[in-house]
Amino acid sequence: MTTSAQREFTFPLSRRGDVLPAEAALLREQHPVAKVTTLTGDPAWLVSSHQLAKQVLEDERFSLKDTANPGVPRQYALTIPPEVVNNMGNINSAGLRDAVMKTLSPRADKELGGWLEAEAHRLLDVLVQQGPPADLRDGFTEPYSAALHCRLLGIPADDWRRLMGGIDIAFQTSPVPFEGSTPNWYKDLGYMLERLNADPEPTEGLLGRFAALRRSPEVSDRVDEELLATVALSLFGAGAVSTSSFLLHAIIALAQRPELADRLRAEPALIGRAVDELLRYNLSIGDALPRIALADVQVGEVLVRQGELVLVLIEGANYDPAVFPDPERIDFDRPENPHLAFGAGRHFCPASALGRTHAEIALQVLVERLPGLRLAFPAEQLAWRPGFIKRLPERLPVVW
Repeated sequence: MTTSAQREFTFPLSRRGDVLPAEAALLREQHPVAKVTTLTGDPAWLVSSHQLAKQVLEDERFSLKDTANPGVPRQYALTIPPEVVNNMGNINSAGLRDAVMKTLSPRADKELGGWLEAEAHRLLDVLVQQGPPADLRDGFTEPYSAALHCRLLGIPADDWRRLMGGIDIAFQTSPVPFEGSTPNWYKDLGYMLERLNADPEPTEGLLGRFAALRRSPEVSDRVDEELLATVALSLFGAGAVSTSSFLLHAIIALAQRPELADRLRAEPALIGRAVDELLRYNLSIGDALPRIALADVQVGEVLVRQGELVLVLIEGANYDPAVFPDPERIDFDRPENPHLAFGAGRHFCPASALGRTHAEIALQVLVERLPGLRLAFPAEQLAWRPGFIKRLPERLPVVW
């Protein structure tokens, strides 16, 4: 059945990343499948309970790649080419999955942990020498996350700022296409093509693996260089912005709760559970996860029709008290933590293990090096970026 007389909610929700939007609980409790209108003016269903969010993410009748089809309802205007939306599908069909998955596995690089720890210390050495206050976004989270992804791809670490600048444009959320989006994409794609075709050819990271694959008779006749460059650029974009954004949210949470940072210093073995709980708690996913229904599917009390847009509200699911008792409290001792910060189903984030390793090392080094860490001004004065795929503070000034 379809519920009649549905109330329509304003969407997207608040851009502040330090306070759970007030509507999240109301939606989950009273309207777990709610009518909303997206930025583009299209109708959509917003799903906000853990049970129903998991259902949508795991049911292959709800498609991510089809959100890029012409004529479908959109969450916001496309700012990257449609084929990029189905990036993992491209990887699978082209036989590139093994190369990508090896790149994203922390176990494939036995020196990665030590390198990440050294990189975190190197960045903090600079900030400590300069003294507080310091902007941890520009001075720590972005260069740390970007350096990791430069290493994964096998590109010069000094190029991180130009690539992060491209992300600032590529991940804008807009009701209409805008002039800079297409040239921005192809500028950075051109960079990846140059690196892939460099002389001598790359031997490290994903580009090194791609260069070797390109010589393989099993692959070379089916994969063109633009697809290889697209996969590399997409991995950098999605990975660097996600890991950096999460770190910012985790740091804000710990800076406001010094007792939690104290506990991590006293119990370093706790870091894995702590990162999982901070993943659940963080609000970095700004506008929900989109899917297009490929068939009529019953979701709670609503019959979602084929072709309709469904948006999964991660903060609704991850703060669901039916699954997470006392959800607005950060609890490093939760016996179970089935959060959806990495998604679920076939689009579960393939870099989840890498993301955890990246965060665990960064946060452990941070609490050890800056034991008095706190925000330089009240959290309510943080400036949160409007119109971006992530809830992102423009700066994160801290003292210690």
